[in-house]
Amino acid sequence: MKRIYIDTEKDLIDAPLWYHKQGLYQTASGYGRKLNTGKKYKYNGRLYRVYVCQYSNIGTAYIIVNKEWIVLS
Repeated sequence: MKRIYIDTEKDLIDAPLWYHKQGLYQTASGYGRKLNTGKKYKYNGRLYRVYVCQYSNIGTAYIIVNKEWIVLS
């Protein structure tokens, strides 16, 4: 698993989905392994949706490139 360090949130592009605009969550509990965020990240000249693996009070942000997780920190 690769890890990319992003300096600031300026590297992230705002791209909310319809339920983000309505203040809703993707799951009833708010937890899950592949939750969509309202952000995209430019990697190797292409935009990728940022996902979060969220359980309990900690989450890991990542993108998926060729079926591989790349963690954003």
